[in-house]
Formats: sequence, structure tokens, C-alpha cells
Amino acid sequence: MDYLKANTPGKRVVMIGNEAIARGAIEAGVAFSAAYPGSPASEIQESLCRVADDLGIYVEWSANEIVALESCAAASMAGLRAVAIMKQNGVNVASDFILTHNLVGSPGGLVLLVCDDPAGLSSTNEIDSRNYARFADLPLLEPANAQEAKDMSRWAFELSEELALMVILRSVTRISHARGTVTLGKISRRRPKAMVRPGDRYISLPPTPEHDKLHGKMERAQKIFEGSPFNWYLGPREARLLIITCGTGWHYSREALKILNLEKKVGILKLGTTWPLPERLVTRHLRHAKEVLIVEEVDPFLEMNVKTIAAEQAGSGVRIKKFYGKRSGHIRGEFRPGVGENNPDIVIRALSKITKIKYPRPPKRLRSLPDIEIPRREVAFCPGCPHRASFWVVKNALPLDDRGGFLVGDIGCYSLGTGRTGYYLSRTLHCMGSSLGIASGFGKLDRFDFEQPVVVVVGDSTFYHACAAGLFNAVYNRSRFTCIVLDNSATAMTGFQPHPGTGQDARGSPAPVVSVEAICRALGIEPRTCDPFEIEQSLDTLRELMEEGGLNVLIFKRTCALLEIRRGEGKEERVYIDPRKCIGDACGCARHCQKFGCPALIWDEGAEAAAIDEVVCTKCQACLQICPKGAIRVEKK
Repeated sequence: MDYLKANTPGKRVVMIGNEAIARGAIEAGVAFSAAYPGSPASEIQESLCRVADDLGIYVEWSANEIVALESCAAASMAGLRAVAIMKQNGVNVASDFILTHNLVGSPGGLVLLVCDDPAGLSSTNEIDSRNYARFADLPLLEPANAQEAKDMSRWAFELSEELALMVILRSVTRISHARGTVTLGKISRRRPKAMVRPGDRYISLPPTPEHDKLHGKMERAQKIFEGSPFNWYLGPREARLLIITCGTGWHYSREALKILNLEKKVGILKLGTTWPLPERLVTRHLRHAKEVLIVEEVDPFLEMNVKTIAAEQAGSGVRIKKFYGKRSGHIRGEFRPGVGENNPDIVIRALSKITKIKYPRPPKRLRSLPDIEIPRREVAFCPGCPHRASFWVVKNALPLDDRGGFLVGDIGCYSLGTGRTGYYLSRTLHCMGSSLGIASGFGKLDRFDFEQPVVVVVGDSTFYHACAAGLFNAVYNRSRFTCIVLDNSATAMTGFQPHPGTGQDARGSPAPVVSVEAICRALGIEPRTCDPFEIEQSLDTLRELMEEGGLNVLIFKRTCALLEIRRGEGKEERVYIDPRKCIGDACGCARHCQKFGCPALIWDEGAEAAAIDEVVCTKCQACLQICPKGAIRVEKK
């Protein structure tokens, strides 16, 4: 049974945090959900897609995050409960709308569900999206486990409707991807008729009255938060040392106190409503403390807000001698404070330093590890990945052109172009679609004696997400560069979600195909299309376009190897090394095939020759064109 849609209140099930968040939205009666995929947030929308037909929920993978939020705002304006889902990078994309919609509100519950990625485990940054809540004057909720993630998700819609204001629910990787026991609640069957009522207007001008109303809503939110069940205190009544924490910090702090045997001496104030802070609740506990340790990730967001309350309440019995946290350097990992993920050891070290209690060493039997060196796992393109062949083509084309050309990178699987698997080709990596704007700038530097060819790589999903404006700008201003669209038929990096070019919608139903080629032709660009596994043809085409100059688009079209396997489209042939032709280092090729970097192409130390790992090999056959001696062969089955 799929417990996401089971209307069995009281049933206890195990879910990952993202599934629990989706379940909370379902229990709240969410009617409309729009998202752009990105780890650690992707599974929330995937969960909703799984049950959308059965529960009558509209779901879509939007072209980008601002469109997702705008679409959800429309549903909310029509009186429906709606949720927009994204990772922290997406909040930057959606911020323009966030900072205007906050002024007008809407009658239907609207939740902005953000999953942050401390340490940038699958991101180009680790920005703390909580800062947007303070910046935009929006209520902020932070769950600490799967159960709370489900309950907060449900309550966020109620809070949004009560305030007629968007509510931000912020998760992090260790909440979203951790499993926990969840007690199911009742699924709401509410389905109001969607309608914009006569006289309804959602206009943020003039700003002053609307801004004043927004502050009034936040004052109401603060009063509600004072009695929130998501805030609680654990520990001695008059603890002199107080931990104030939120999210993952709750578990880390409890574990640290247990290990150091401080549970009867140190109090923990756990907050789930972190903006605006419940000031009376915080003040009540600050009055009995002399020292405060604040545990959170990533920025000292909670810390600075608590310090503000302490300063304002200094005349009413709050006498904190010392604050510890990010600012003091007590909550820090291997880097400086405000960088990376937290863990129990970080909190233990902080408490040990503050209390002068020695950190107890684990028993000797737990400290004895085998005396072996564990090899570091390198990030690489998958076996059979078309991007490897695409980067190989660019790697060879640039030096053959001999004008010092370089590659401008973008966000996707091909972000690995910054490392060894992409031959260190990418010179820039910022946010989605930024490559087109950067290249547009480089392409106008000819008047300053800039003569280097500029090549851009963007993925198909990225092209639809954020490249249109950059391409419009390049056409309008007659900028010169070559844009390579790496079309692998999916949003591969985040789990193969569909996009406007795949011909499928979020539910797997047929959808119109938005053609990259047609978009280019509409702009007056005649695109060229190649299969990157046809290496010589692709190389010749890229060189031709670079020599031609002007603004060009080259589409490297090849389905992602993992997607082919999912569809059962894998090849049956066997790819192998002919031992009569591969004579190892005696060949003089300097192990040329190893430079291609495919994980299936290995070096057999025993045979002193190249070999194919047939367990890993996807039979893509791109490597057949790499060996100068033709030693890589195909055996038909």
C-alpha cells in the first residue's frame, strides 16, 4: 500500500522527510503543486506526482522556480491550497516574485517549500534561505524530524490562510533524506471551487499601505507562534547554560548532552517557528540563563535574532554573560563558522569547551580501525554518459583551433566539466543559465582586441529554465560565441524528471514538445545537430562553427545512458579489448584510452594493458573511436 494516499489516521509508517512533507500537504488538502527539480527537494514533488491522479491534485514540473511559484500564487488567488517546491538555489530565482507577492497575499493557503543543502552536497552553494524570510517578512517554519516535517507541512497551509500570507517551510538535507517514523493524520477532502471573486485585486502598488499590512500580519504570526506546539523546552527549570536550537540542531544537541552527561544541568529550547521568533517564550528562558549556546545551520540567523531580543530585554531580567555559537567560533566544522554541515561532534566539542568537561573517548574496541587506506571516490560522469563524449570533442576542438578558446560552463551533470572527468575545461560555473549571459559579454569584447573563441555548454533542462534571456540578449546585441546544448532528454542530474522538451508532463502523460531547434530558428539562428558519440563528425562541426564566427548553436543530442537502461533500451553487444592489438605501454599511445575517463575503461596491471569492466560498461561504443590502434572491438551477440 502507498501510505502517501492511505486515509488511515493513527497508522505509524516509516518515511523519508520529503515523503513526510508531501504527506502533510496531502493531509492539508493541497490542490495545486508546482516545482523545479533539485536535490535535496526533488522527492517531495515526485511523491505528489505518484498520487496526484488518485487524489485529484494538479502537479507540474515547471520550467523554473519563479514560474512554479507564480503558478501556485495564481491557484492561491483562486482560493486553492498550493505549494511551490524548490531547493535553496531556486529561491534566488524566485526572489523577485517573493518580494512583491508578500505585499498582496491571497485567500488560499500558499506554502513555499524550500530544502537547503548545508555543505553543498549536491549544489554549487550552501546559502541559507532563512534570510529570505526576514528579508521578505514571511513566517518561517523549521522541522526537526520526519514527524514534525509532516505536521508542519499540514499546519503551514492553515497558517497561510489565517494570515493571507505566503509561509516558508525550510528543510535541510539531513531532514529531507533521513527516515523516521510518522503517525498519519486524516486526509482532507476539501476541494473548493477555484474562483477569483469580483473585486479581488492583488497589486503591490502603492507600496506603503500594503507594507504596513504586511507588518501587521507578521505581528499576528508572532502571537500565534508564542503558543506553537513546535516550540518546547527540555531540561532543568533554572538552567544557567541554555542551548537554543532549531532543525537538525535539536537532535545533535540532545545527543551531545547525553554523551557528556549534562542532561540535568543544561536546558534546550527547541524552536520550530524561527521567524518571527516567539519573543515572550525566548525571553522567559533567557531570564534563567547566564550563558547561551545557539546550534543551527548554516548562517547565524537564529543567533543574531536571539541576541537582538536579549539586548532589547536587558532591562527586564535578561542578564546573559556570554553567547556561544557561529559568531564565537564554537559551532564550526573543519572550516570557519557559517560553513558546512553540523553534526553531534561539533556540538559536543562546543559544550566540552564551554563547561570544561572532557570529551569522553570511545572504548578502545571502537577506536581500532583496520590499517588500510580507503581510496577517495572521485566524482565522474556515468559510464556511457554522452557528456563525456561532448567534452572530449570540445577538449580536442579548442587546441586544434589554436586561438586560445575556452569553455563557459553551467549547472547540471556537465558541471563536472570543472573537474577531471570533464578534462578541467569549464572556466566558469555560477547559476543556471548564467553561461549565456557571460558568453554574451565575452562575445562583445572584440573592440578590446579579444579574439579567443568562446564555447558555452548548457543542458536541455537548463536551456528551458534560464537561457532564453541570455540568448535573446546575444541575438539583439550581435554577440559572438558558440552555444552547445547538451540534449540528453531529461533533467538527468536530479532524477530524470521531464521538462518542456521531453514530450511528457509530471504525471507521465503526453505533452507538447517545446523544440530547442524551433526556438533558435525563431531567433534567426540555424542550429546544427550532432550525436556526440559520432566524435569525428561532432569535432568537425564544432571546429567549423568556431571558424565561422558569429552566434551559433550546436545541439549534441543523445539520450542519457541511465535513462536508456530504465527504458530497457540497452545494447546487447559485448565491448572488449583485443589483446592482440593492445600492447600496453609498448604501444607509445601513453594510455590514450585512459584519458577518456570512462569508469568502464580500466588498466589491467596484471596484463599491463587496457581492459573493459563489462559489469560497468553500457556498450555505448563511444570508446571505439578513441584507441589509435583500433584495439577496442565490438562482439555481436
